[in-house]
Amino acid sequence: MSVKEERTVTVQDILEDEELQEAYAVLAGSDPDNCSYPQGYVKRQAVFACNTCTPRGVEPAGLCLACTNHCHDGHDIFELYTKRNFRCDCGNSKFGVFRCQLSPGKDRQNAKNHYNHNFHGCYCTCDRPYPDTEDQVNEDMIQCIICEDWYHPRHLGCTVEDSEELQEMVCETCMNKAPFLWTYSTHIAEPPVVKVSPCKGEVEVNKEEDKEPEDKRSDEPCKNGGEGSSTSPSCQEKNEATNGRTACKRTHQEMTGLPVKSQDKTVYCRLRELKTRGLERAREGAVFWPYHWRAKLCTCVSCKRAYVDAGVQFLLDESDTVLAYENRGTVEQGPASLDSLLMSSLSTLDRVQQLEIVYQFNEMQTELMTFLRQIADEGKVVTAEAIHQFFGELMSRKRRQMNS
Repeated sequence: MSVKEERTVTVQDILEDEELQEAYAVLAGSDPDNCSYPQGYVKRQAVFACNTCTPRGVEPAGLCLACTNHCHDGHDIFELYTKRNFRCDCGNSKFGVFRCQLSPGKDRQNAKNHYNHNFHGCYCTCDRPYPDTEDQVNEDMIQCIICEDWYHPRHLGCTVEDSEELQEMVCETCMNKAPFLWTYSTHIAEPPVVKVSPCKGEVEVNKEEDKEPEDKRSDEPCKNGGEGSSTSPSCQEKNEATNGRTACKRTHQEMTGLPVKSQDKTVYCRLRELKTRGLERAREGAVFWPYHWRAKLCTCVSCKRAYVDAGVQFLLDESDTVLAYENRGTVEQGPASLDSLLMSSLSTLDRVQQLEIVYQFNEMQTELMTFLRQIADEGKVVTAEAIHQFFGELMSRKRRQMNS
């Protein structure tokens, strides 16, 4: 292993730490002092699991941020990032005689909560913990926006492209549970898809194609009498101008088999229009989507029913995303951002105390670098146990210094 060159740590270095910023963004949208249970099933919140109270082998349970801080302080906690439509379980029947200190009057069960193996500290199709001391690859995991499980990139069944643009991921299992998403993935998902058209051989999907005006896109199918083209505005206008019924003129009842309230109103289905293009994508591997892709999903009555049947109706809610949750938390906190929070805490100290804090950080870094250099010189591998031992001994020394 290599050891980075030692340097002095400043308060600004701490403020700019990416992991610290990310952790703050996740927690900023949740209340650290009041149990979320009285709010019902919260659209999105930070959720935790207690391995001390609900270990593997018993029913899984989830905790809100406040209960994690107040009721389970000192316990073995799994951080689950955020969960959708979840209600805090702390102190219900899953915890035996244990009662919640913040909101004790809870129902025995939260029937609408969804659980997976994350609540017992396991992730991905490999059902391994994170961090995994036995995993030599040591790669960051990616969360599926539908099942909300976390996956190793090497287990997603596809090539994961590095991109500066934030993206949402849907695993292959969830794609197959909502198969209409495969059609959208051909035209919207990243990267561009190259597949086979029934009559033209290989066709490369142009990402700009999806941005054409709807009347222009529907013009060609209308001339050819393509299926579903009678719902486009341009096709309607041409048929009305001829005051007759052509090959492309079909009623809503003929297309869906359902009665209509008014013959003057037609329903445009974006999904049906995309299917007429004859492009397909191999139905394998996870799919990565650019942010704001949800705005391109069809919202006709038929498609809305399909979302509900597949249990993914939340895809139509752009405020459901993790990014929206993090942004909302940052806005709600206002001036209490991570930087201002830490700096305001430091401002309450005098100059000597501020310098002492910086000195303590520098001292810890020096000791850590010495420890790592010693392991490197001995040709050993840095393990999680060794790191825990280092910080345990460091804290013991600090306690002895304080006691003396």
